[in-house]
Amino acid sequence: MIKKVIRTMLGLFALIVCLIGYLVYSLFFSLSNLPKGTFLTEAVSPTGEYSIRAYQVNGGATTSWAVRGELINQKTGYKENIYWDYRIDSAVIVWLDQETVVINGHELNIKRDVYDWRRT
Repeated sequence: MIKKVIRTMLGLFALIVCLIGYLVYSLFFSLSNLPKGTFLTEAVSPTGEYSIRAYQVNGGATTSWAVRGELINQKTGYKENIYWDYRIDSAVIVWLDQETVVINGHELNIKRDVYDWRRT
C-alpha cells in the first residue's frame, strides 16, 4: 500500500515538473509564441519559393523594440518564425541563394537555422 502511494506521488511530481518545464520553454525559449508586430518589409527568394516577412514588435514601456522574421513557403503557405532580435527596430533582408538569407547581419540557412537573441 505504501509503495503504491509513493509511486503515485512520484508520478504526480514528475508530471508537475514536466508541465512546468514545458511552460517555461514555451514562454521564454520557443519562437512559436512571439507577438505578431507591425509589418516592416518582405523579401522573396531568388526562385520565388520562399519569402521572409519582418515585423516590428513594440515591447511596451518596460522593454525595447524587437524584430521578428517569418519564413513563408509560397507553395504550401506554411509559416515559421526563424528570426527574433531585440533592441532593433528595422530589418535589412538579403537573399544570398535559395536557402541562405542574411537578416540584419545574421546569416541563416532557412532549412536548419534560426536566430534568437535569447540564445546568444
